[in-house]
Amino acid sequence: MLVDGEFEIDMPRETLFRVITDPALMATCVPGCESIEQINPTTYRAVVTVVVAFIKARFNLVVEVTQEIAPETVLSVTRGEEGGRASQLTATNQVSLVDLGAGRTRLRYASDLSVTGRLGKFALGIMKKKAQSMAQQFAENLRARIAPGSDNLDATMPVP
Repeated sequence: MLVDGEFEIDMPRETLFRVITDPALMATCVPGCESIEQINPTTYRAVVTVVVAFIKARFNLVVEVTQEIAPETVLSVTRGEEGGRASQLTATNQVSLVDLGAGRTRLRYASDLSVTGRLGKFALGIMKKKAQSMAQQFAENLRARIAPGSDNLDATMPVP
């Protein structure tokens, strides 16, 4: 299933690229992300809890950044499973940043997501709605984290 969308951020593209390539900061924006651990320079382990209807699933994920083209694009692959292998998740992801000028950037995302097992048995519509809802919450969380005057960013990152 394809989950995609876009939103705008009041931040220069170069600065936003540094933000979205900071796994610790991104983990605070991903709904349900409990932890993130760097395995090597391009690979991370994360634990994410997702609630779909009456099912709560806790996924152990490995995220591998397969390509970075600064300050425009990040490509990654996410793989993982719910405890006891009840559900498996695989996603190929792309995040693109478009400079809109005047310190504003459009963030576009696309994820080709496959979920099998108990969560995969749900109708495609329910799973897609949940994924879109999580993407919208991510956008809201990111905006809050980088809001001007926020003390949530590293002091070395210029804020618009």
